[in-house]
Amino acid sequence: MGTRKYKRRVVATLRSTPLHHCLPLIRIQSPTMDELDFTIAIMGATGSGKTSFINTASESDFVVGQGLQSCTEDVKMTNTFRVDDRPVRLVDTPGFDDTTRSDFDILKTIADYLTSAYKVGKTLSGVIYIHRITDTRMSGISRKNFRMFRKVCGESTLKNVVIMTNMWGSIERSIAEAREAELANEELCFKPVLEAGAKMLRHAGTRESAHDVLRHILANHGGPVVLDIQKELVDEHKDLEKTGAGDACIDEMAKEAERRHQEEMQRIQREMEEALKRKEEEDRRRIEEETRKRREEAERVEAEARRIAEEIRRQREEQERRIREEEERAREQARRAWEEHERRRKELEWEVKCAAERAERERRELQRRIEEARRRQAERDSLICIVQ
Repeated sequence: MGTRKYKRRVVATLRSTPLHHCLPLIRIQSPTMDELDFTIAIMGATGSGKTSFINTASESDFVVGQGLQSCTEDVKMTNTFRVDDRPVRLVDTPGFDDTTRSDFDILKTIADYLTSAYKVGKTLSGVIYIHRITDTRMSGISRKNFRMFRKVCGESTLKNVVIMTNMWGSIERSIAEAREAELANEELCFKPVLEAGAKMLRHAGTRESAHDVLRHILANHGGPVVLDIQKELVDEHKDLEKTGAGDACIDEMAKEAERRHQEEMQRIQREMEEALKRKEEEDRRRIEEETRKRREEAERVEAEARRIAEEIRRQREEQERRIREEEERAREQARRAWEEHERRRKELEWEVKCAAERAERERRELQRRIEEARRRQAERDSLICIVQ
């Protein structure tokens, strides 16, 4: 039910969009096609090697894309070249998974070429669908491309279809052969079309290998190959969106729109959940931050209190040390003053004693001199008396 709703929306969008808005100018790049030419269409996913194969087979110089962006925007046809003296032209088509255009735009481009050619009696001799053997599995995009290819061709033309695998030189042969067997035997891969008459062939990358693939189509050519989309658009006068390929394309676009819608809804849901988680995380971080700040503030206050207490204790110890030093200094000064006093006292006592002793010696010396003087005087007096 959901896909049908998106499908109706896609159809309404396509109908309401002017053609010049949704499609580029269609250019079929080829000279006038000779009625005797064997014309073979080359189809496949973007980057599968369609243009490289065409250049190798026809010695053309079409621009080859690098990476996932396609260089084939329009249908292009090679000049006539020879395969075993038979004139061949190859038609290069854009892949359905282009990075810049919608699948419906690409389908319209291919359909315009096919219908233009069919209206003037130019039909295909066969179709080659290219698949990279290097792909590890047939992805959803590859399956979508192949479903579109089958809708364009139809079941009745499959005997003129070659499923060609390439890039064999880029992988170990045993791995490539295992993948080839899987592609050929899986219902979701190429088994149904192979059972309906299509052929799977390998391209080794050389011109001779490319011509071997073309020889298979030329050998099986039993007349004009009219694709389903040509019958529906030209013979049955259907609008493109009403054809099998157009309906399948719109169905794929609707599925893609639904998938994108679901992805968008899931993205919005994830963003809402992530936003709630971020809000919860922000609240948790805010609470943790507040708690951390309060804890840090409490630790800071406690540390400041400890610092102040330590400073007070240090100042008290410093004051007590200074008091002790002052007391010690005072005691030392008192001791030194007493010692100096005692020293001076002893020195004075010694000086007094020495002075007394000197005075006594001087007194004795004076007494001796006086006595000596008296004695001499007495001797003179005696001498005088004798002389008289």
